[in-house]
Amino acid sequence: MNYQVVIPAAGQGKRMKAGKNKQFIELNQIPLIIHTLRVFEKHSYCVGVILVINEAEVDDFQELLKKYKVTKVKHIVTGGSERQYSVYNGLKVASKDHLVLVHDGARPFVSHQCIEELVKTTTKTGAATLAVPVKDTITQVEDGVVEKTLNRSQLFSIQTPQAFHVDIILRAHERALQQNFLGTDDASLLEKSDQHVSIVLGDYTNIKVTTPEDLFIAEAILRR
Repeated sequence: MNYQVVIPAAGQGKRMKAGKNKQFIELNQIPLIIHTLRVFEKHSYCVGVILVINEAEVDDFQELLKKYKVTKVKHIVTGGSERQYSVYNGLKVASKDHLVLVHDGARPFVSHQCIEELVKTTTKTGAATLAVPVKDTITQVEDGVVEKTLNRSQLFSIQTPQAFHVDIILRAHERALQQNFLGTDDASLLEKSDQHVSIVLGDYTNIKVTTPEDLFIAEAILRR
């Protein structure tokens, strides 16, 4: 059941319009990235965190880790120009002895129960992701007109963590680099290679804090 986790936190979060890395935005007076790191700090199955950050912010992150007594960060790695390249940089220092999870630094509310179900499934299948069924009707649109209403029962909203055997996800990243393919997430790199990724039911509170509106939702989740 033991695992390691790569947490990309190098993006500048332009949609947040905060003028700084959104990982430093505070929820209940605690930086967003610390909320996320504490999930894994407190989880006994997590053997280490690989934190991927902007080179210019190394001192800022190290100060936060020290201030909030985060001890499971084993590697601090410099990110790339895209999330995919940042994750790849993190994966290159991952141990082959454990499964590896990839989790957004801006998803602070994932539960230990969901992580454990994800790890169990990945141990059997090699690759899995958390996901939740979409609630809304989803339509395909062309030129501002509804072209096709999709079958909602087949649609899921993909979350993180996503979990993999290390060699499987490393090969997928290397193929993507060779093909100059930029995916939407790590699971999409396996999909590109015609490899199966299992779905594990997540939780609707496992939100990604991306826009200013998400901060209101995050604060409500914390109050709950």
